[in-house]
Amino acid sequence: MNRLVWTALVALAALAWAQAPEKVSPEVAAQKGCLSCHEGIEDIVPAKSGMMAQIKAFGAMAGDPAGCVVCHGGNPQGLTAEEAHAGAPEALAARGPKTFYPDPGSIWIADRTCGQCHPGYDYRLNLALMQTEAGKIQGNLHTWGFPETWDGKTPYGNYDVKDTDGPVPQVGTEAYKKYMTQLIEMYPQAFPRELKQLPEASPEEVQADPKLAALTYQRHDCQRCHVGVNGREKRGDYRGMGCSSCHILYGDEGFYEGNDPAIKKDERGHPLKHRIVATREIGGIHEGASGGIPTATCNSCHNRGKRIGVTFQGLMEFPYGTPFNAKGGKQPKLHTKKYLFIADDVHHRGQPGKGGMLCQDCHTTIDMHGDGNIFATTLAQVEIECEDCHGTPEKFPWELPLGQGEEFGRDIGNAPRGLADAPLPETAAFATLYPKEDGYLLTARGNPFGNVVKKGDKVIVHSASGSDFEVPVLKAINQADAWVSQDAKVAMVSVAKHAENLECYACHASWVPQCYGCHVKVDYSGGASGTDWIKSGSVVDEHGMTAESAIGSSGIKSPGKISESRSYLRWEDPVLGINGEGRVTPLMPGCQVVYTVIDTEGKTIAHNVIARSPDEAAQLGQDLVPLAIDMAPAQPHSALPEARRCESCHDNPKALGYGIDGGIYQNRYAEDIITDLTDPRTGEPLASNYQVQIPAIPDLTFDWSRIVDPKTGEQVATVGTHWPLSRSLPAEMRENMNRSGLCMGCHKEMTNEKVWNVVSTPGTLSNAEHLDLMHKMLLKYYEDAKKGQ
Repeated sequence: MNRLVWTALVALAALAWAQAPEKVSPEVAAQKGCLSCHEGIEDIVPAKSGMMAQIKAFGAMAGDPAGCVVCHGGNPQGLTAEEAHAGAPEALAARGPKTFYPDPGSIWIADRTCGQCHPGYDYRLNLALMQTEAGKIQGNLHTWGFPETWDGKTPYGNYDVKDTDGPVPQVGTEAYKKYMTQLIEMYPQAFPRELKQLPEASPEEVQADPKLAALTYQRHDCQRCHVGVNGREKRGDYRGMGCSSCHILYGDEGFYEGNDPAIKKDERGHPLKHRIVATREIGGIHEGASGGIPTATCNSCHNRGKRIGVTFQGLMEFPYGTPFNAKGGKQPKLHTKKYLFIADDVHHRGQPGKGGMLCQDCHTTIDMHGDGNIFATTLAQVEIECEDCHGTPEKFPWELPLGQGEEFGRDIGNAPRGLADAPLPETAAFATLYPKEDGYLLTARGNPFGNVVKKGDKVIVHSASGSDFEVPVLKAINQADAWVSQDAKVAMVSVAKHAENLECYACHASWVPQCYGCHVKVDYSGGASGTDWIKSGSVVDEHGMTAESAIGSSGIKSPGKISESRSYLRWEDPVLGINGEGRVTPLMPGCQVVYTVIDTEGKTIAHNVIARSPDEAAQLGQDLVPLAIDMAPAQPHSALPEARRCESCHDNPKALGYGIDGGIYQNRYAEDIITDLTDPRTGEPLASNYQVQIPAIPDLTFDWSRIVDPKTGEQVATVGTHWPLSRSLPAEMRENMNRSGLCMGCHKEMTNEKVWNVVSTPGTLSNAEHLDLMHKMLLKYYEDAKKGQ
């Protein structure tokens, strides 16, 4: 039988089988409860787990032995879908569902669903970045020139939210709480006590002040990823709400592949199966599958902005979609984009037979759910550093002080952080409990990793996937002199300033996705509109569903249509700068917005506008006001064992912030480029009918990747907008780093035949011979210097 025919028959058979009854008898309802219609549905966790046993025990008390009502509510004795999907058992009224909840993970009702067993998580998540997106909002509005975001101020979130219990974290060790309280005192703007909902702007308000179109852009294009709403109905973007955003898996295609006859298998927008994933102990979505949350789940959101999710997989947005597939077509769009594979992060790549690590293997519960404070940026919320597991060449992780790697310009002392005897109570209660061996390692801020332990001088990471990994520990490598290359030993041991001043990933993130120029058009003409994700998320019904939750509904619309494009894409040799912690870090184009606004009558009221950043000028103490086209400090999540070459920093004007080859290219953005017939002397068009080929961006007089004018040393563009320490490399550091042009130290004598004929030999020296010659010269200098002592 033809394979296509067989596939079609199987699909038709599945559709014919997947039919829930429209009505059941009272006898069947009394016997089966929710399974009268949903018989075959997967247990939400494996039947053998203690969690499933608890759910079924609570369900039995509420008249539903299967336990569905414990999370979903509803009436297990209902005879139709309408009857069953209404109300909730009185036995659950005290703390459980009040009515039927299609997605119990919804953050709007999570206190009565997931919160029954996981109290406090919903409050913390409401204040954390996955819900507020406060940093994204601040960064974007700063780029459009909103004064209320200057100096790192973060006034807005997706919804009104207030920290009602003060700055002391709700969770964490005493060391962590002390550390965070001190950090909040140092940088209060990074931990606001409340956020107001991002306002919206009417077309009339935009007419009076075109930069207010940023609010439309933000609400339509940028805010779809917070956990208060469902994912966008596009390939790779399907997901649930709240807790379900991460813990319920959706395939890229959005089809259900389980056995519930009531869920359509030919309709996109459904979870892959009715199964929670979280820990190694619970396991994966299929019987026998690896546990934990797959990277692709994180990537339903982390594919824009810093792009750390897709970068971790080795993917970078590219427009071409090649090579052609077997049918002659191009690759399908993922997250509405096409991709080029560069190189996946070494932690993702993993080891033969073990696979790679998951995001949750490094990132802690506080990194994900928050600690009860409001965070203005990722740096404020994330508590981990590379050194937490790898240590330094001089110290094991447990010998490092708290704050190693995030000094924020302060003296952190030398007191060893030590180890923990137990994980956090939340970890012990809800996660897989691993043997402590010699002790659990601590994060940079003082909380134990529940899955990372010391075993002798080794560090073991227990992955939620089921694999265990031995971490390369730098001090052990240094003690055994087991460096893979002499370059690594020199860079990490001999050059002390590297360890003192650089993030580990300043060298090891040898590629970074660089999307230069964010050209945004906001068009209010002709009644154009788009989905307003904040307005949609603000309309919540009693079932915990928001306005865009129903499949195909597309949410609430508001005026304005967004178009967005780029100038160009790069991945090699990222620019370097200083991050909020005061360390050298890779930079990537953040919000580099050039905006054009069309009013309701079709008139262009702003054309290729770039805002400026007076607050950055004041912080830097310079007269030049930088353009607000941001280069953002980032942990790109693209670490490779092979660090970037020495020359890629020390002999590279782009790395220093001067632009590609020092800025000799792309320096005519500020003028219209005309390619038609022109007068060779004046450049004036000779034809009456001509078009501008490349329109001008009036204020942009330099390469997008330039952040420093090499002649004046002034910063010409913003570097981060959240933290006062973030900026371009300081002048002294640039001068010490720059080793361009050193070849001429020897080769300028090539014009002096008398000298060159004596020191040179016929032919061409190889690189190895060059290095050997320079080494001999150094040793000769050493011998001469010794004689002169």
